[in-house]
Amino acid sequence: MHVEDITRSVRAHHKWFSESLPLIASENITSPAVRQLLASDFGHRYAEGKVGHRYYQGVKYIDEVEQYAIDLALKLFRAEHVNVQPISGVNANIAAFFALSSQNDVLMALDTSHGGHLSHGTKSGPGIRHLRIVKHPFDYEEMNIDTDAMVSTIYEKKPKIVLFGASLFLFPHPVKEAYDAARDVGATIVYDAAHVLGLIAGEQFQDPLNEGVDVMTGSTHKTFPGPQHGIIFTTRALADAIDDAVFPGTVSNHHLHHVAGLAVTLVEMLEFGKAYAQQTIKNAKTLGAALHDHGFNVLCPEKEFTESHQIVLDVGRASAMAVALEKANIIANKNLLPWDDHNAPENPSGIRFGTQELTRLGMKESEMRVVAGLVARVLNGKAPEKVKKDVVEFKNNYQEVEYCFSHELGAYQFPAW
Repeated sequence: MHVEDITRSVRAHHKWFSESLPLIASENITSPAVRQLLASDFGHRYAEGKVGHRYYQGVKYIDEVEQYAIDLALKLFRAEHVNVQPISGVNANIAAFFALSSQNDVLMALDTSHGGHLSHGTKSGPGIRHLRIVKHPFDYEEMNIDTDAMVSTIYEKKPKIVLFGASLFLFPHPVKEAYDAARDVGATIVYDAAHVLGLIAGEQFQDPLNEGVDVMTGSTHKTFPGPQHGIIFTTRALADAIDDAVFPGTVSNHHLHHVAGLAVTLVEMLEFGKAYAQQTIKNAKTLGAALHDHGFNVLCPEKEFTESHQIVLDVGRASAMAVALEKANIIANKNLLPWDDHNAPENPSGIRFGTQELTRLGMKESEMRVVAGLVARVLNGKAPEKVKKDVVEFKNNYQEVEYCFSHELGAYQFPAW
């Protein structure tokens, strides 16, 4: 094994994705400016503590950049307080659980079989915190939380935390409807915005902080098109508890090059976020409608399939279908659906698509219809290798990131490190 072997694999990956249709709902690509910041000297440094109160010297410019990120995030999300130090969405969730609960408290969350994220379950943050989990009631037809049953469950189980947000996330969650019940039983409302943070920033999904959420966590690399990192918004009343749970509670150094990249992405979203979020959702609805027209069982046609970046197909043998799509350079993931055998998650019936990355590459409704045709050919049994040729030719026209200030690095150019 040599360095050349490693770089050869990375180059091969770059080439593969330059010729592929990336439709994983939890991924995105950053702008050229952000990519360069991720390779900066910030990635070599430590800055434990808060801005202006560090445990290390040599951080005066790091402090400036982190304060920029804080100020920009507060402006973009119209929030009272933000912490930009979590290194992932899961880290943000764990910090929130530790800040807002004690051992054996009840957490009300969406079950993973209903779309909840792994970090909402016993093997992740809630288990680490030794929380008892009560499941949100779920409406299979609506593919959303059952609002009336949710309110009744809050009064019955009296959770310490009512958690919203999901990994399979088609429609806004009933935050407003939970507010009175949560307050009556003394519950804190937390919203995991990891998947939809960019849509919230673009004012196209729901506004959790304005609907009564106490804490909103998120990752910054899904619909929000920044570096892989985390973020937490909260009220002034909870600010100290959240900050302490992040540092020193769950984070030491917080990946400073990613904070720099996050700051630039926040600027880009202030400028382009609304148009990008609008197009992402238009693309998802169009892709869903086109695949439905091809005869596939796209969930929730009566609701225009989605109000987010995601659509979901029930295809029966999803594992085999996802592999076939990959062979055609169409990158998507199999996904457990509520009616699947929850004891066999490796054999689900769902395929999940996300349109945020193709949107960043400049694709719009007409391109979604082309994508749907390519997907349909594979799912209908066409040899993936034959479809792949058409995927590569089609994707060749979409190689530059849009919804950012420039395709050239220009003023962002740094000297060699």
